Parts: sequence; C-alpha cells; structure tokens
Amino acid sequence: MMGKKHTMKSSRGLVADGGLRERFTFNPKEGIDNPVMVITDDADSVWTPIPRSCILKREDGEFYGFHLRVERGRQGHIIRNVVSGGVAERSGLRDGDRLLEVNNCYIDDVPHPEVARKIKISGHQLCLLVLDGEDYERAVSRGQDLKRLAHMDESCKPPRLCHITRDPVSGLGITVTPLEGEKGRFVVNPVAGGAAEKAAVCKGDRLVWINGAMVSDLTHSALSKMMKKCGDHITILVIDSETEKKYTQRRLPILPTMATPHQLPYRARTLHLISVSESFGFLLRLEKAPSGRTYHILREMTRGSPADRAGVRDGELLLEVNGESVESLKHEEVVDRVKLSGREVYLTTITPKGLEFYTQLGLSPLLFCEDDAADEGKESSVPTSAEENSPPKEMDVSSNLRLCSLQKGPLGFGFKLGCDPQSPGTFISQVASGGPGQSAGLLVGDIVVEVNGQSVEEKPLEDLTMLVEEGGHILSLLVTHKTCYNKMEKTETPSKDVTRAEQEEEDYEISAL
Repeated sequence: MMGKKHTMKSSRGLVADGGLRERFTFNPKEGIDNPVMVITDDADSVWTPIPRSCILKREDGEFYGFHLRVERGRQGHIIRNVVSGGVAERSGLRDGDRLLEVNNCYIDDVPHPEVARKIKISGHQLCLLVLDGEDYERAVSRGQDLKRLAHMDESCKPPRLCHITRDPVSGLGITVTPLEGEKGRFVVNPVAGGAAEKAAVCKGDRLVWINGAMVSDLTHSALSKMMKKCGDHITILVIDSETEKKYTQRRLPILPTMATPHQLPYRARTLHLISVSESFGFLLRLEKAPSGRTYHILREMTRGSPADRAGVRDGELLLEVNGESVESLKHEEVVDRVKLSGREVYLTTITPKGLEFYTQLGLSPLLFCEDDAADEGKESSVPTSAEENSPPKEMDVSSNLRLCSLQKGPLGFGFKLGCDPQSPGTFISQVASGGPGQSAGLLVGDIVVEVNGQSVEEKPLEDLTMLVEEGGHILSLLVTHKTCYNKMEKTETPSKDVTRAEQEEEDYEISAL
C-alpha cells in the first residue's frame, strides 16, 4: 500500500467548545474491503492542468478586445490587455492565459505571426482553448505534453466545407432530412456518383451551415426554400455524426474556419516574386469596383518578368504584401511596401469573383489560401551539397556581410533575436515565414554586426532591443553567417556578461487584436 493515501468515511460530532471535530469509524474485521475506505493516488503526483474553452463572438465593427503577445523570459502565446467588459472578457479570457488552440488547431508550437494570422482571418466567431498562466508554466516545468489537452483526439475528423455545382441531369445530388424531435438539426445523404458526393459529402453527415447561415436557426421549410433558390451552386458545412457528438459533449461550435475545403471555386494565392533588376514587371493601380469600394489591382504584367514567372494574373486584387494586409493602407503605402522589399516580395492575391464569393459567405478570402511560395521555399531550402550549406574555407569574410532592410509590418519585423553566453554575438534565432525578416534575407543563425549603422558586436541583447525599438518602422541590419563571424573575432575576445545561465530571446512579432 506504499504511495497510497487512505481516506475513510467520517461522521461529525459536537465537542465541548461547540466546534466540529471529525470522528472516523473503521471496522478492522472487514480489512481493506471495508466499504468506508477509499484509496486514492497522491493528488500532486497525478495533477493534470485543466484548460478552458472560450467562444468569442463579435459584431461588425467590434473588436475581440485582447492582445496576443510573446514575452522575453516567458513561454507560450500570452493573452494580455483584456478589455474590461469586452468580447474577450465576457468569453472568459483572463490576462496571462496561454493560448493552446485556435479553432481546434493546436498552436503552442506554431510561430507567433501564423497564430495571429489565424485569429485575424477567423471572422466574427472564434474558438480558443487556453490554460491559466501559472498552470501552463507548472505543466511545462514538469515536461507534461500540452498537446494531450487538445479539444479533439486524432480520431476526430475535421468538418468539411463543400462546394456543390449542380449537375444538368441529377441536380445537386443531395437530400436533407430533419432529425426527428431535434429542432434545427439535419442529416444529409448524397446521391451515389452525384454532385454532392463528388464534393466530399458523405452519407449520414450532419448539416451545420449553408451559404453562410447556421442551419440551427432554420426550420426544415426555410432550409428547403433556401436550397431551391441557390441556383447552380451551393456551399455547405458538414461533419460526420460521431465527431459531432464530441463537439456537442464539449459544447464547442462547429465553424467553417475549422474545416477542410473541397472543390471551392476560388482560392487566394501567395506568390513569391524574385527580381534581378529594379522591377518586378507589373503595375499596381487603385480601382473602384461596382460596389463602390476601391481595391489595389495588379495590371500589365510584362512577359517574362518576375510577376509573369510567379503566375500573377492581370486584374487580380492584392490582399497582402509580405504577409501584411493592405486593406487599410493607402495606395502610396502599399507601393512603398513593395519597393522596400528589395529584390524579393511575397504577394497574396485573389480574383474579383473570388473576393465576391467569400464575401457572400461571410468568410475571409485568406482562410483557404494556397501558399505557392511555401511550396517553392521547401524545394529551394534543401542544399544540394555540403559546400552550399557553409561558406568556403578560403574567402574574404567581409564579402559575406549582408545588409538587410526591413519595413515593420502589423506583426512586427518577423524575427527573433537570441544570445548565448557561451557563444559570441547576438544572433537571429527565428525568422517568420513570409514576414519582413524573411523578405529582407535574414537567415536563422545569422550574427548581427550592425543595427541601423551602429556597431553592436560587443553590446548585450538589451541594447540591441532598444536600438531596434528606437528605429521605428524601418530597420537596417548588417549580418553575417556564424562561421564567417567567428573568423572576424579577435584573438582576445572582450569580456562579456555571462551571469545569465540560459539563452535569452527578444521577439518582434507582437500582435494587437
């Protein structure tokens, strides 16, 4: 019985001073089978943190009312500045909470800019899984697997966003039946070989959403009328019945932002343009749409230009430059963003019809973006030989200095600085994909030699942090490969503060939501 704690039933009795005292009764004849005895494990040894689900719903023009930060000396994505009485506070978010999931997607190990982007494109409803800050730090210190706290296990299948195009003969190829005695719940069944089945609708799926409307708010009659009026196309959100039960048990919403897309007619694309001259080979114009809104439009691609080779199409709308949304920027500011990118730029675009499609559904056009640039990066990032992965032994080290110019985006400069007391120099510890840092040519492991023209070789991390912050929205970094920097080091290395036993990092990827 080692390591166990005996807990026995008790009765309470009055004592002389009028207080209550526990009086335990135990029948030794019954031994360990005595029904009044309960054996439990040591509570501390089996402690498991309990995360909280927070469902945020906002109206048009309303903010969620919190900031998401990464902070030096602390792990995780941290909830800060929760607005009193705001959407976030009403949902149960608290200052210091750590974010584990966004719309059922585990993000604790995901780079901060990607997490912030997931939140920004989520629309008017957001499902977050968070853990109290103290519990998070305690769990991390114990080496507990936070992923096991996730909402859904691997057996759960994500919902599916299916776009169905009417067949001239068999129509949409789908039947919708209400669940008996359950208001607002419907079962769908596709016709074998029909349009719905081709769009990944399965027999017995539960219908959640149709053309932007939640079916839980609809009667069967209203739903039937909607489907008759849909024309040649319909977009529905479905989920299998077993997974739906798990969502219901956990009281979680089923949202399009959690879904895998099937046969969507339009997708935004992120394109990587590389120029060997001063031009990318396209014009950017501000044009007014029939709706009266103005958009930044890509025009007049030069044949054989970087834009043409990257697949830019005439008339596409520009959504992002280097991962930064251009929706709220003036035209001149967007042009400047492209010019400041140097010889490489990442553009996220969509066709006018594509934007109209997502707008009618009430979804962000960035939700199911095709990242052509990421696929290209995976191929180009693989070195063909060891020589390409490290500088040659005999060379002028000054030729390996690189000047990187960065324009701050809404998520910051898109990189992390780190320092190790056992190694010289402050280095780039992380570069966000598609961010300003990557666009400027920063590489993980680069040593920072100068910040905005000022030598920082012998300066501590805190001084570099201050120089970066004082520089405003424009940052110039002179960097070099670590191997080359070691050659630049003097024989007698100046003494440095090594009182910090662990590596420190400063993050410039803070987002406000």
